Amino acid sequence: MSEHSFKDYQLGEDIGRALESLKYERPTEVQMKVIPIVLERKDLIVKSQTGSGKTAAFGIPICDQIDWNENKPQALVLTPTRELAVQVKEDITNIGRYKRIKATVIYGKEPFSKQSAELKQKSHVVVGTPGRVLDHINRGTLALDCIEYLVIDEADLMLSMGFIEQVEAIIKELPKKRVTLLFSATLPEDIEKLCRKHMNNPTRIEIRATGIMTDTIKHSLVEVREADKFDVLRDITIVENPESCIIFCRTQDQVDKVYKQLDDLDYPSAKIHGGMEQEDRFEVMNNFRRGEFRYLVATDVAARGIDIDNITHVINYDFPMEKEGYVHRTGRTGRAGQVGRAISFITPFEDKWLAEVQKYIGFDIPRMDAPSRDEVSRGKTAFIVKSSKQPSPKKSKNEQLNKGIMKLFFNGGKKKKLRAVDFVGTIARIEGVTVDDIGIITIQNTVTYVEILNGKGPHVLEVMKETTIKGKLLKVYLANKM
Repeated sequence: MSEHSFKDYQLGEDIGRALESLKYERPTEVQMKVIPIVLERKDLIVKSQTGSGKTAAFGIPICDQIDWNENKPQALVLTPTRELAVQVKEDITNIGRYKRIKATVIYGKEPFSKQSAELKQKSHVVVGTPGRVLDHINRGTLALDCIEYLVIDEADLMLSMGFIEQVEAIIKELPKKRVTLLFSATLPEDIEKLCRKHMNNPTRIEIRATGIMTDTIKHSLVEVREADKFDVLRDITIVENPESCIIFCRTQDQVDKVYKQLDDLDYPSAKIHGGMEQEDRFEVMNNFRRGEFRYLVATDVAARGIDIDNITHVINYDFPMEKEGYVHRTGRTGRAGQVGRAISFITPFEDKWLAEVQKYIGFDIPRMDAPSRDEVSRGKTAFIVKSSKQPSPKKSKNEQLNKGIMKLFFNGGKKKKLRAVDFVGTIARIEGVTVDDIGIITIQNTVTYVEILNGKGPHVLEVMKETTIKGKLLKVYLANKM
């Protein structure tokens, strides 16, 4: 593994530069096996658990192969959840940053008109949930004639959530000549059937589920009565004193209840489940990613799509009913070379689920006793000290990438008949600025956003205050958000 490098794949300079900024130094196993095959434009079935680096495995070669000059989408990525769609979109944007790859995300419970307007812009990659993607296809707002890549991500979750029929309906509308890539933690018969029907002699890759192995995650099982669960949870958090912890519950009501109990004890915590407004869910995840609180109480909606490297503990407050769920939940910890801790509560009536999980992961989960009074007493001071401190802010993996990027806002767009080429031509004529210093350009009806790379944003901002574009002097400001 140490002998391999991303330079082995002869990727374009822009992609290589982004990977360097993102600190992608060595490819993971799934990336080593997937990238060459995607570059050869072959269909592919990958059995790999969440958290193995598969988004980059397909994102890197797809971004490398994208023709920037083509305005219509060339790749479509289907994901089962909105959180995962946003995560994939962000990853592709990061990988394609210096090549100016424009990725667009579409999902339900967001205004259709807003997404439709964005799809009218240049979009190289579209990432979305099946229902909303199909909706755009049916209304003619998503162009499909230039699609060269279809990625079906987390296919087994698509199946369990009832999305497979929608996926099939989408596939029927796509060009026959395309590359199809399917990623799934498991390959049940219905997924196999989908592959046989819609893929062309696919290569199969299976990545061993390293995330469940005891060398990266220390697994423990605590037998507890339902009525005693919260008391045991409180004691375990005091003794373990986690830096960053996800507590998984089976239902939304249970999440609400456990979160309230933690909040009443002044734990730095938040909750996330499917009953919350989408914007609230995104805000919670972003705050957790930044390290603004230590404890996240969640349903399985958060088990996939959380791309955070330093979660130290996962606690299964309710034991998962599906064997795959155990892997997806516990795979949130023990990442990026860190050793994680997975503690599961089991009640006397859940032996059947435990047996299924242990058979699936290939080992018996070691049992541990609930903490004693002495252990809790000894750990209390350190716990109180840590709880009273603001958690250390976590660095985003794209922090280095975004360091030299400034996003500018211009008060002119389509209604003033402005095009991307007008902005590029004008800005590239500024002394000391080249086309390579111009990032993604987003033109809307009345405004335009332009990313300036390589630390040249302040210079461009000052010059453009007195420079016309297509004969028009536009107001230009630093945009509020990246």
